Amino acid sequence: MATTEYIYDIALSLLYRNSLRKALQVLDHYGSAREAWRHLDAAEMKSCMERAEREAEWLESHGIRVFTLADEDYPYRLRQCPDRPLVLYAKGHVRPSEGHIVSIVGTRRATERGREWTNALVRDLGQQLDQVTIVSGGAYGIDIAAHRAALQYGLPTIIVPAHGLDRIYPAQHRPEAVAALEHGGLLTEYMSQTEPLAPNFVRRNRIVAGLADAVVVVESRDKGGSLITARMARDYDRELFAFPGRPTDENAQGCNRLIASHEAQLITCADDLIQSMSWTTRQTVHRPVQTQMTGLMAELTERQTRLAQLLQEAEDGIHINLLVMETGGDYAAVASDLVLMEMQSLVRSLPGGIYRLVR
Repeated sequence: MATTEYIYDIALSLLYRNSLRKALQVLDHYGSAREAWRHLDAAEMKSCMERAEREAEWLESHGIRVFTLADEDYPYRLRQCPDRPLVLYAKGHVRPSEGHIVSIVGTRRATERGREWTNALVRDLGQQLDQVTIVSGGAYGIDIAAHRAALQYGLPTIIVPAHGLDRIYPAQHRPEAVAALEHGGLLTEYMSQTEPLAPNFVRRNRIVAGLADAVVVVESRDKGGSLITARMARDYDRELFAFPGRPTDENAQGCNRLIASHEAQLITCADDLIQSMSWTTRQTVHRPVQTQMTGLMAELTERQTRLAQLLQEAEDGIHINLLVMETGGDYAAVASDLVLMEMQSLVRSLPGGIYRLVR
């Protein structure tokens, strides 16, 4: 769509920034944002249009694509939602209407077991389905575990941040966000200069839910954002799934309640989800992922090789701060190396900043 067209949609979203429902009513009444703009009160229009023009210049200079409701490429699943965004901003190779889309959410305080469940789910979905995209919010815990697994197994992944595309939050997840640009990307309804404020996270959850065919809750406490996403998924008639846990596990309380109330279907693996969705699987050769150092050592940098050697000597793992001290004191570089090595299945991150070699 031409820039001159989507400027009107951006301006309309600014004018009704506090009332999405009103914005959608106005758009529906007039048929297009341009036509609506001709009939609106001029009092606030000028400042909104000026801001929209500045935003359009920034979007074009940074290679960011704009989806509006008038765009045929607007995500068709999300279009069905009554509170769909007027405008979406995408960076990377985002194709939010292709193939099967699975959103994976859960607690930010994920256990190692939860991360392992997430990894296995994404791996097996990729092995059995021809085309599947993994969606999540890019947060700590289950979110980032889902994105990392998708990147590890070569699946497209869409990160849905709660802010504009002029930043990455949390900053520690920048390597994953950059990697996702090649296979998927970032998708948000927020303009540049939008801070990651608390209300934005709740609002963005409807995009995580609305984009998907199926939403999976891996681990959840009795309250939290993943349960909000689950409720939205049910409101949108999306299929909702949850992994069960022991009654005494704090991280299982939310999932167990969803299952007990029949809001979510119980699953323990990708097969359960695929069968419930009646998706057609493909015949594929299951190649084990190489997790040993042999064969991969030659691809590591000098610092990554040193990290691998240190971790190999420590059976129970090493804290990242000690790894930083042992390799020269560059925290950001070590953290980035560890993320890349985790994507190669060389290391595994544990709670408390501990890293362990995958043996």
